[in-house]
Amino acid sequence: MASECEIRNWVAKAVEQTPVFDLHTHLYPASFEKLMLWGIDELLTYHYLIAETMRLTDVSYGDFWSMDKSRQAELIWQTLFIDHAPISEACRGVLTVLEKLGVDTSRRDLGKIRKFFAKQKPEKYVDTVFKLANCSAVVMTNDPLDPVERGYWESVSRIDDRFKTALRIDPVLLNWPKVADQLSELGYKAKGNLSGKTIAEVRRFLEDWIDRLDPLYVACSLPPTWRYPDKSFTTRVLDEAVLPIARERKLPFAIMVGVTRQVNPQLKLAGDAVGKSDIESVHRLCAGNPDNKFMCTMLARENTHELAVAARKHRNLLVFGCWWFLNNPSIIEEMTRMRMELLGESFVPQHSDARVLDQIIYKWSHSRQIIAKVMADKYVDLAAAGWKVTRQDIQRTAENFLSGTFTKFLER
Repeated sequence: MASECEIRNWVAKAVEQTPVFDLHTHLYPASFEKLMLWGIDELLTYHYLIAETMRLTDVSYGDFWSMDKSRQAELIWQTLFIDHAPISEACRGVLTVLEKLGVDTSRRDLGKIRKFFAKQKPEKYVDTVFKLANCSAVVMTNDPLDPVERGYWESVSRIDDRFKTALRIDPVLLNWPKVADQLSELGYKAKGNLSGKTIAEVRRFLEDWIDRLDPLYVACSLPPTWRYPDKSFTTRVLDEAVLPIARERKLPFAIMVGVTRQVNPQLKLAGDAVGKSDIESVHRLCAGNPDNKFMCTMLARENTHELAVAARKHRNLLVFGCWWFLNNPSIIEEMTRMRMELLGESFVPQHSDARVLDQIIYKWSHSRQIIAKVMADKYVDLAAAGWKVTRQDIQRTAENFLSGTFTKFLER
């Protein structure tokens, strides 16, 4: 029988050395130019750090937004890293990225840090980041109704194959009647009240972009007020267009539920918050559409236990990640431990949700430590129960958690 020390060492090595398939990000390849966010100024002006900074400075919202990105980054560095201890997870993340890149922060000199990034070339920097994160691929968030992104899809012939696609359809589900005008401008005959051929045209829009993007799944972020089914346009479009197309194309429909938009509009992207959502809607969605595959993550900590129980009841539901405000070590450990106890290996412990390329370095470094800790505890428990633990068992579990469970779900 393997000793506890051996088991913990085997788990640590397996989780550290196994490449991860990051199933949800907001990243773009270098060929998408200005949509590819990377480097120290982008790390510092990430919306998590903006929200923290505005709690600690007398600078007005208007004055902050009037600054260029360089000046914003300098204010955030001074406020969070010099005037205060950078103990939040978002601040620690920046420091982890710099440490993994070999950038000296001992002098706390932002100018010198910037010089390191100024020497990097985007294409080669992508290679560096993927290597340091031990990441085999990331899934983007692709919105064809965003004119900037759509322009790249219409002009770029080939993209880095480590960047996989996901068709994001928030406006199509949530923005009626306004979205009808956007669809009409693109040549789809849509009416704001869903009359006439609108549903057929929504289906045509989805099919056209599925053909173009070849996405791994279709996705939408939903508010805590979302209910299914109801008499809303959202339910009708979902039932008559999105779910039939997803079923025909064998694509999972991924829902991220619980974001309350713009509770403080002055913070812009940093102004969103969290609300507790209705787990019964998830049950009804999965039970009412047994031939569809669903992926789900929920934003409120209060929902995470309910969601894990829901996954035990619906084989067509894959629970994934610790999203947004849940992406803090204490909560990640609690959630990962609870999910392992309820779901075994049949969930995906984490996704990065990264908006800045460099973030996958710290998000996976920090999360691997937690996943390994919880995995090791569970395997030690198995050994104590008389089960012969092998390195092969541990390696298989690590591969499932970091890529296999997701890819097998896609192939069902």
